[in-house]
Amino acid sequence: MEYKDYYEVLGVPKTASEAEIKKAYRRLARQLHPDRNPGDATAERRFKEVNEAQAVLLDPEKRKRYDELGANWQAYANTDFSGAGASDWANFGGAPGGTRWTYRRVNADEAGGFSDFFREFFGGSGGGGFGAGGVGGAQEATFDFGDLRGFGAGPQPRALPADVRAEAEVTLAEVARGTERMVDVDGRRLQVKIPAGVADGARIKLRGGGMSANGTSGDLYLSVRVKPDPRFERVGADLRTELPISLEEALLGGEVPVPTPTGQVKLRLRPNTQNGQEIRLPGRGLPKRGGEKGDLLVRVRIVLPKLDEAARKDFAAFAKAHPQPDPRRRVH
Repeated sequence: MEYKDYYEVLGVPKTASEAEIKKAYRRLARQLHPDRNPGDATAERRFKEVNEAQAVLLDPEKRKRYDELGANWQAYANTDFSGAGASDWANFGGAPGGTRWTYRRVNADEAGGFSDFFREFFGGSGGGGFGAGGVGGAQEATFDFGDLRGFGAGPQPRALPADVRAEAEVTLAEVARGTERMVDVDGRRLQVKIPAGVADGARIKLRGGGMSANGTSGDLYLSVRVKPDPRFERVGADLRTELPISLEEALLGGEVPVPTPTGQVKLRLRPNTQNGQEIRLPGRGLPKRGGEKGDLLVRVRIVLPKLDEAARKDFAAFAKAHPQPDPRRRVH
């Protein structure tokens, strides 16, 4: 199996954090996406490698096996090496996965924690070295990878299916209606349905949508990010918005348009509507489970006109004829 340096694929160091890996993946996925590079075989190949790399490095168990075993980490997913790391395998010709191996006899001190394991595998006695009688020295031998049936591996390493993680950004209008996204995985274009009312940060699982191997597939996990909408504040399934109205509309009432994520509705204002008054429009929010919807809460903001000198004189006469109570006077 050709070795792929997943860290190099994503352009991050081996000490990279999960956040650094996610950031590198999102940047490369946008850059290499087939929709932006139609007919570019190199970009398509790199796009697959980037998805494969993030699927491994964002999974703690897979990343641990990859760091320890290198290219053939998948083939040894179910093998217990009793704590052996990559440096231990380097003493025996490199990590598992080659077609032929070379080993040498060593004594118990050299073998360390491997002595019991290899003594059982090679049929050695209790003397402490590999082979009969625990004989030390530099004697070497070669055997085929196919002879390692005690490891549970055949002549060719078996790849394992891998989960894939992707991210979708949606608008508040798409949250209100529900939407779909196309995701490219292992040469397949998968259509993922995003339900109406989805929350920011929700994760949608598509069973069997991941990387395929040996007739089976991993799963696809799609994380949803809802783009902020400057017109609305979301509170669960309810939405809050501010509605500017004129002084005339506040005093005399009337119908005014109010925005919603999917269009406009008409709001009937009562005469003498006060600044800061909140009006609830039932069922004009976002979908809930069970088919119901949240509410839209509209906060009124009165915008006062700028009067010229003549208009101020007219208003002064009106105010004198219709005096209002002092709004700063305390009510006891």
